[in-house]
Amino acid sequence: MMKYTFCLLGLSALLFSSQSCAQQDHSIAFYNVENLFDTLDTPDKDDAEFLPNGKRNWTSERYREKIRHINDVIEDIPTPMIMGFCEVENSAVVQDIVDFGILKSTHAVVHIESMDKRGIDNALIYDKNLLDLNSSGIIRFPMPEGSRPTRDILWAKFESGEDTILAMINHWPSRSGGQAKSEPKRLIAAVAAKSFIDSVLQISPDTKIAFMGDLNDHPEDRAPQMVSDLLKPMITDKSGKFEGTHNYRGEWGILDHIMVSSNFLKKKGVHVVKKSGQIHSPEFLLTTYKGNIVPFRTYGGGKYLKGYSDHLPVYVGIGM
Repeated sequence: MMKYTFCLLGLSALLFSSQSCAQQDHSIAFYNVENLFDTLDTPDKDDAEFLPNGKRNWTSERYREKIRHINDVIEDIPTPMIMGFCEVENSAVVQDIVDFGILKSTHAVVHIESMDKRGIDNALIYDKNLLDLNSSGIIRFPMPEGSRPTRDILWAKFESGEDTILAMINHWPSRSGGQAKSEPKRLIAAVAAKSFIDSVLQISPDTKIAFMGDLNDHPEDRAPQMVSDLLKPMITDKSGKFEGTHNYRGEWGILDHIMVSSNFLKKKGVHVVKKSGQIHSPEFLLTTYKGNIVPFRTYGGGKYLKGYSDHLPVYVGIGM
């Protein structure tokens, strides 16, 4: 059972310039920040490895560096109207992202605790000068008997002028144990997400939907395909130079997705710029491991690497 807690260069150049500006001004973005934990012990969560005396030696200095790194990413993309995150421990760490960066005076946080045993959740930030938060909640779906609880799908509904915008932040069950063993769990998540989207569009077909997250599946896999039956995928292998957002054993793949409803692509009111999906891969987010270019992550095994994340961020351009 799902739980809803509810200078003139010619006409062609000018048109190109206008679209580029629309892309560069604002964005909807998503970033798997990879284990953003605070340094405090949460008794009912399995966060012991991310404590100052834990095996990761997760100190305040390392935490502050992680917050600075996330803000490096935010500063390097078009200003996010909405930005989703996964692998955050609580609302306080997301608030620190806002408070210690360029978005301090403009953005607010939406976060709801999930039942994940490690304490990692989904969250989002939004530009409160552009959007009014109408409501927010979660979609909670059961895992097979004997499985650990997983992350809820976080949703938030916003108003902007005459537009209603629904953002959905996902972090679907991992590929642990292999694709065949783990895929049924992601199919459960996909069914829950698709049912929610269906119900929203039936009740309010004008709602503009931005669905994003680390789905732990590639675009051609069955679970993401269920959602892309309803929404337009914006992140493809043409969205970035490495044709992926994550590298596993030397192979790049798209695990991080943004999909939008067709009405969000129409140039009326707040809209997503067509073909604007980007996998963001500046040099500072990359490193070389065993001869392969890979995302520059925070830890490699137990070694502190001072990096950013094992995923690359994704975004789409927004026009207004």
